[in-house]
Formats: sequence, C-alpha cells, structure tokens
Amino acid sequence: MLDQQMGLLVDRQLPEATTLTPAGERILTAASTLFYEQGIRTVGVDTIASVADVTKKTLYDRFGSKDRLIAAYLERRNLVWHAFLDEQLAARAPTTPEEVILALFDALTDWLAGSRNGCGFINASVELAAPDHPAMPVIVGQKQWMRSEFEAQARLAGMADPGELADRLLLLHEGALVSYRVAAMERAPQVAARAAADLLAGWPRV
Repeated sequence: MLDQQMGLLVDRQLPEATTLTPAGERILTAASTLFYEQGIRTVGVDTIASVADVTKKTLYDRFGSKDRLIAAYLERRNLVWHAFLDEQLAARAPTTPEEVILALFDALTDWLAGSRNGCGFINASVELAAPDHPAMPVIVGQKQWMRSEFEAQARLAGMADPGELADRLLLLHEGALVSYRVAAMERAPQVAARAAADLLAGWPRV
C-alpha cells in the first residue's frame, strides 16, 4: 500500500483574491514590484501612479491611501506564497509530518531563487514601525500561521513539547530569511533545512 501524501493542517484563513479593475490591477502590480525592489518608504504614490500609467486620483479612488495599498501588496504576496507552498508540497509529496516540515524549509530555496531582497514581510515589518498600520495584521498573521503549522505537524508526528519545537523551527526558518538578505548568505535556506532535519531527528517523542 502506498503511503498517503500529507498536507498542511492549519486553517490559513486566506481571503479570496480581490477582483480589481484593470487600472487597480496595474496599480497593485506596480506597487508590489516597487515596494519589494526599492522599499516601501522610499517609493511614493507619484512613482507608483506613473509606472501604473494612472493618475494619483485613480490610485486613491481604488485603494484609499498608500497604507491600504501597502496592505493590499502584502495580502497579494501572502496569497502567492501559499499557492507556492501548495505547489511545492504537491511536487515533493511528503508522506509524514516530518517530511511536511522539511518540505516547508526546502521550499525556501526555490522561493528565494533569483531574489536579492529576501522576505517581503520581514522587510515591511522593519519599515512599518506603527503597530496599528493596516499591513501589520497581514505580516503578523503570516508568521503566526507558519509557527502554528510547525506545531500542528510536530504534534501529529508525536513529538514531545510540540510548541517548543515549533518555536525553534520558526527561528530557523525566519533566521534563514534574515541571513539570506542581511548577511548575503545565499545558502541560508539549505543550512536551515539541514539544521531542521537534525533537530527533528534528535527530538524526543511522546
């Protein structure tokens, strides 16, 4: 009997992709590229409107404010990230919870391939200091989901103290993202994946 493929366990609570007008889609596409490549604070609405070939009025009509546009950029990025994870799991076909965890680490290598700017959520959290910024729930939610998924998989695998294990796995995962960007450590995802495998192999079970 073939092993059954495992999947993600925690409800991702992802909203359906917002249907935008053609102008709205151009604005969000332009903003997403500019925010990620140049930074949120350094890119103004004039630049976004120019690249999207719209007026500033159209930008504000569609999104209300730059802050709401930032939130929309991260919401779209989160949807893309989760679609990517689904593709990765389908390709890797993990059959145990441990393999799911390691697949989430391995996915970082492909996600960061060709990118020099690392994690858009971490970058945004550095630039957006205000805790009440409309984008902060998206950023925090994305990271909290990751930890919750690690914990759920660890619990299913019968690991002792799955919460502590999830904390350590998240630190490895996010540390890889930071090291890739800040320390120019191109192999950070692979190093983190090996460290996660060692951690899982030595972790006590219930």
